[in-house]
Amino acid sequence: MSTTPIDARGPQLNAALTSLLLVLALATATTPVGVALLALQAALFLTAVVLGVQRTPAAWLFRHVVRPRLGPAQRWEDPRPPRFAQGIGLAFALTGLAGFVLGPAWLGYAATGLALVAAVLNATLQICLGCRIYGICHLPQDTFTTQENITTDTKEVAA
Repeated sequence: MSTTPIDARGPQLNAALTSLLLVLALATATTPVGVALLALQAALFLTAVVLGVQRTPAAWLFRHVVRPRLGPAQRWEDPRPPRFAQGIGLAFALTGLAGFVLGPAWLGYAATGLALVAAVLNATLQICLGCRIYGICHLPQDTFTTQENITTDTKEVAA
């Protein structure tokens, strides 16, 4: 798994494209077209999880078409949190597919709608919910204070 930093605007473009695809999938949800669009999005999520976010069609588009037209990157990020976020997106897309194909349809709408909310937040405000979850799950071990440290810190504050 590559940890070479990526231009933070790449995942944002990916989120915008994901948002568009999920809107179209929701608009046609209970039809074969809607199911196919959601299956396509699930396949794109799977590609990012298996190959890495740097090797997706959206990353290729960003690297070869969009990025050359932008100024230099101001922010670089570790690709692992966006990759983890794509895995969460995959889980929601598969749950949505199950809801639309097997029922109940409300499950498909709910799961796909939640994935859409996350994608729109990332595309518009650069808030990656899956990346935030990754950060919480991968806190350094010394982040958590032991009882001994709490007692010591309290004594220092009281003094």
